Amino acid sequence: MSTILAIETSTELASAALLHRGELISRQSAGTQTHSDAILPMIQQLLADAGLTLAQCDALAFGVGPGSFTGVRTACGVVQGLSFGCDRPVVPVVTLEAAAQACRALDEGATEVLAILDARMGEVYWARYRARAAGGWEVLAEPALAAADQVRTEGRPTACGNGLSVYAAHFAAPFCASQFAATHPQAMPHARQVAQLGQVYFGQGRGLPAQEAQPLYLRNKVALTTAERELRDAAKGAA
Repeated sequence: MSTILAIETSTELASAALLHRGELISRQSAGTQTHSDAILPMIQQLLADAGLTLAQCDALAFGVGPGSFTGVRTACGVVQGLSFGCDRPVVPVVTLEAAAQACRALDEGATEVLAILDARMGEVYWARYRARAAGGWEVLAEPALAAADQVRTEGRPTACGNGLSVYAAHFAAPFCASQFAATHPQAMPHARQVAQLGQVYFGQGRGLPAQEAQPLYLRNKVALTTAERELRDAAKGAA
């Protein structure tokens, strides 16, 4: 069984995890430090606790996005540096898949999951997945960026992610909530799930050389202009 070191920094929580001989240990940090300051000490502590060196890891998994621009760039930069240093492959894990994995940990019956993460600026990142028997997820709807009311909720998936609570006015509405088998807004991407999925995908030969670690961006802009905000607000008022 492969040893996977994983990091996840796409949300307000920075986390690192180590999956070794079937045991999963993790660290996390929120609020007191920037992710770039927090992540390396967490990695060092995990390796020390396990009595391992970085070179003894088989691969380095990371949350590739979508998520915070700064956060996913941090993950890519850190994992690239570590990968070059120890000559180990990297394994990108989509953060929405990690959220789906966290959802399944809370709800074993969640075989089809709609992951919805707050993208700010009035939008969400979302994707739909079906659990594979061998581990990992089948993509039913590719990761997308949309307004909350544009998320497709066909069938009765289990929904997860903080988009459910940030846009509760939409997702708690009876016409929408009735389409969910269950909701778990607390199920969010974490390095624990990135490590688990990283082990599955590494076993499938999906490891990459360090230079191919690139963020998954769904938005080209991080802010709206004043005119764009006025147009958006006018459209909301007319709706």
